[in-house]
Amino acid sequence: MPAQPMEIHVIADSTGETAARLARAAQAQFPSHPFRIIRHPRVMTAETLFEVVDHVRGRVDRGCVVMSTLVNSVLRDLVDDACAELGITHIDLLGPALQRLEHVTGSEAERVAMLPVGVEADYFSRIAAMEFAVRHDDGQHPEGLKDADIVLVAASRCGKTPLSMYLGYLGYKTANVPLVAGIRPPEELYAIDKWRIIGLTLDPQLLAEIRARRIKGMGAHKRSDGYTELAKIYDEFDEIKAIQRGLGCPVLDTTRMALEESAARIIDIVDDRARANGGALRRPPGEMTVAP
Repeated sequence: MPAQPMEIHVIADSTGETAARLARAAQAQFPSHPFRIIRHPRVMTAETLFEVVDHVRGRVDRGCVVMSTLVNSVLRDLVDDACAELGITHIDLLGPALQRLEHVTGSEAERVAMLPVGVEADYFSRIAAMEFAVRHDDGQHPEGLKDADIVLVAASRCGKTPLSMYLGYLGYKTANVPLVAGIRPPEELYAIDKWRIIGLTLDPQLLAEIRARRIKGMGAHKRSDGYTELAKIYDEFDEIKAIQRGLGCPVLDTTRMALEESAARIIDIVDDRARANGGALRRPPGEMTVAP
């Protein structure tokens, strides 16, 4: 019987997105234990807070933790007292940070709820990078490869698109080009810096399963070209590896990697290869890398 989910109650004076994101990051470190995140946004009065506490009180037997991002110190103290009374843990995500910043700056925080945080330094760069990834997905507009920070090359269904989109989200202009056995890639691919190009690969058995699900999802059962057949995939990979060698690119096997890990590895590889070749990987605004 699966374990009962631990409930993380997020109490915030705004949307609760900050606390929810941190809660999701934390719960990922406990893969064997299920969690459920419950938001209580726009809590700006004691009356509203008491309603939230009553809701939590009725669920204590399920196993609860409270995370809060409240700028009002009175409301934070009320949450502390309520959680102590209920015998549950309160994780104050904002209070200690404000107190320490007040100490080091010698200034008092305004403690105004729902203050706009402004546009992040890399916001527009990330939007442009995501638009670039969409525009240059699956080999579209090869003339734009010269403007890419990173170019992914791989066989069909090896994860090029989600990685391109995620790298775009991080602020890197990423294009991806499908490699097809027997067909030479676009000439524009051979004209860009080799250090920008990364090959991807997957375990052939896993790729066969992914392709089979794809075909089934499209309402078909089989293709006559061996697209989903394991033996054909091995032959296809032999040709694609030759193309990747011809492009002079390293090949990353993402079979057992999460999307975030794959993206981090790609950035590191491209960055290292750029420096080794006298180039530089463009960094999104607001991001600084300290060389080891």
